[in-house]
Order: sequence, then structure tokens, then C-alpha cells
Amino acid sequence: METAALIVVLVIALALFFDFTNGFHDTANAMATPIATGALKPKTAVLLAAVLNLVGAFLSTEVSKTISGGIIREDAILEAGAQLFLSLIFAGLIGAITWNMLTWLLGLPSSSSHALFGGLIGATLVGAGLGGIDFGAVLSKIVLPALIAPITAGIIAFAATKIAYSVTRRYDGKPDGRDGFRWGQIFTSSLVALAHGTNDAQKTMGVITLAMITIGWQSGAHHEPELWVIVACAFTIALGTYLGGWRIIRTLGKGLTDVKPAQGFSAESSTAATILASSALGFALSTTQVASGSVIGSGLGRRGSTVRWRTAGRIGVGWLLTLPAAGGVGALAALLVVWLGPWGVAIDAVLALAIILGLFLRSRRNAVTHANAMSDVAESGLAIELPDTPPPTRRQQRIERAKAEAKARAEAKDRAKAEAKNKAKKKAEAKAGAKAAKTGAAPVAPPPAPAPESAADEATITRNGDSA
Repeated sequence: METAALIVVLVIALALFFDFTNGFHDTANAMATPIATGALKPKTAVLLAAVLNLVGAFLSTEVSKTISGGIIREDAILEAGAQLFLSLIFAGLIGAITWNMLTWLLGLPSSSSHALFGGLIGATLVGAGLGGIDFGAVLSKIVLPALIAPITAGIIAFAATKIAYSVTRRYDGKPDGRDGFRWGQIFTSSLVALAHGTNDAQKTMGVITLAMITIGWQSGAHHEPELWVIVACAFTIALGTYLGGWRIIRTLGKGLTDVKPAQGFSAESSTAATILASSALGFALSTTQVASGSVIGSGLGRRGSTVRWRTAGRIGVGWLLTLPAAGGVGALAALLVVWLGPWGVAIDAVLALAIILGLFLRSRRNAVTHANAMSDVAESGLAIELPDTPPPTRRQQRIERAKAEAKARAEAKDRAKAEAKNKAKKKAEAKAGAKAAKTGAAPVAPPPAPAPESAADEATITRNGDSA
């Protein structure tokens, strides 16, 4: 029992560290756009996101129940002993944290949620087999929302962008137009941060609650997280958010700097609405996937912008790799537990600490902070590609067509005048020729003046003409 209690403490510590990485890993989903458009200063943006993540963590616990009593069949695993179950949770967290740290180092906006699910599923498959996974819950609560939510968010963002541009006009005298949407972005990005707290912080609550139920420190009759678990997870994710995932903010900032304020407002509204609705239903969504779907939808909704599907495809490949990659690391960590028992847990703990420190020290070689996150842009490619000069509006097109038609009419009128003048001249020449033919004398044209060979000759001719 003492060994199991020690493993629970390790699980809680590792789960809170995952919560911390989740905070700085997913901050960019809410704050990259307002930082890039200048609506908020970098440190102000992450402080606001941290406060709202903290508040959001207290608003709902439905997602926590999905984690603690949904995807893992604890009854099937507990037959092999509570200690093995706790060790598998520990191994799953190692897989999730390893993937989060690696993608953070590379500046890749991956899904922390799928990393957690992948780590837990991989470890459970090794330790308990297929019977330890509730595949119905995985399909209905994780897989289907992961497929449907980005598409839904993209459709909402597309419609919102169309509405935003149709009901406003460029009356503010600025090149981008609709500059007031920058103030709206402060509100919508705050909603995204609040939604992130209601969804992502609860995943860690669910893991800790599952560990508490396993060892008997909490009744298994309900899967509601204890108050101290809610408080600890809320403050941990808020701390991670405040420190800011500047590497990922820099990566997303390159793709979002050319997104116009109206687009950012629409995309963030769609992201917040989708995540808040899903949290109320207990769906464990990926904030990254929903935010990316909203950005693509807003890009399709703005006339003149083009979605770079090649970049979107690379993001999609990253999403597909997250769950199996984290699951693979979790499975390897679980193998050590199955083979070596408590010594396997100790070896996993040492390896996890070495991986975390190694990735962190590697990141110090080219540190990214709030001071250089937006000045040194990552070479990740744009999610939305906009022309340097936006195409004319329909009103401008009508004005240009009217000007072109007026110019064509004026040119036609000038041509008609020139043709009439030439016709009159030819008629006069013909008349003069006929008159000369009657008198028998040919009309003599005055000889042309010789062209001066140089400027000096021209001046001499002019003086001679004056003296004459």
C-alpha cells in the first residue's frame, strides 16, 4: 500500500506538470491573433489568458468525468491490482508530456488533449490489453468530436466572416478597414482563453481523480473532482499560460499576422462557441484543432484570401501523429512497469526527468521570449495567404467600369472628330486638285525647311530669321 501511495503522489505531480505544459503549449490558440494584430501587448495577452484559464477551470467538470470514468475501464485493470493501474497512468502521462515538450521545442501547434489520450491508451493496451479501453467512449467522446468540431468551427467562422464583411464598409480610412474589430478581438480572445480553461484543465482533474479512486482515497460512486484538485489544476494551467508558449505563438503568429481584424474576430468567436458548447456536453476537444478549423473557415470567408492547403495538410499530419506517437511512448514506459514492477516506475521517473531537462536545456540555445516572439518569425508558412494589394470591392469595381466606359466614349468621340477632320481635309485637297487641273497648272507646295543638324545650327537659323 505504501508503494501504491508513493505512485499516486508521483502521478499527481506528473499530472500537474502535464497541466503546466498544456498551459504554455496552447496559449497561442487564444492569444497569437490579438498579439499579431497589435490588439494586445504580448505580456498583457498571456496574463489575461492566465486569469481566464483560472476562472474557466471552475465553471464545469463534465470533461473531467469523461477522463476519470470514460475511456479507461478501471474495473478491468483493477483485477490485476491497483498498483499496476496507477503505474499505467504514470506511464501514459510520460508519453503525453514527452510529446508536448518535443512539439513545444519545435514550435509545432499540436494537440495536448490527444497527447494525453494517446499516452493513456498506449499504456493501457500494454498493461491490460484491449479489454482495458472503452472504445465506444473513445469513439463518441474523442474521435468523432475531433473530426466534427474543426469542421463545425470552420463553417461557423466562414459564416461569421461573411456577415462581418457584408454589414460593414471601409469607412475608417485605413487600408485594412474595419479597424474596430481589433477591440472586439480582445473580447473574443478572452472567450477562447475562458473556454480553454473549461475544457483542458479538466483533463488533468480527471487523471488525478482516476488515480484517487483507484487507491481508494475517493469514492468510486461519483467521478466529481475534489475541490483541492480543481484548485491545483486551475492554478497550474494558469501559471503555464502566463509563462507563455512563445515558440508556438511565434509559429502561429507568422500565419496570423496577415489575417485581418474582422477575420480574427470571427475565428475566435467560432472557436470559443464550439469549445464552450462541447465542454457543457462533456466532449474532450482539442483547442488547437478547433482554432485551426476556425482560421481556415475565416480565410475562406474573406474575399481575396486563399487557404494554403499544403500548410493545412502538414498541420493535419501532425494531428494524426500526435495520438499514436504519445501512445507509443506511453506503451514503452508501460513495458518497463510490466517487466520490472516498482523498479520500472523508478526508471520511468528518471527517464522522464532526463527527457524534460534535456529538451528544456536544448531550448535555451535559441530562447524565445515575449521580446522576440514576433520580431523573429518562424519559417512555418502561412495558414492564410493574402495578396499585398487587396482586390477592389464591388462598389470600386462599378466605379472603375463607369470610368472605363466614359473614357471609351470620349475616345470614340475624339476618333469621330479626327475622322471628320481628315475627311474634310481630303475633300478640300481633291477640290483644289480639280481646280488646278482645269487651269492646267499644278499646285506648288512650299519647300520644307531644312532640319538643323545641331542645337548651334538651330540657334543660327533663329538669329538669321530675326535679323531678316
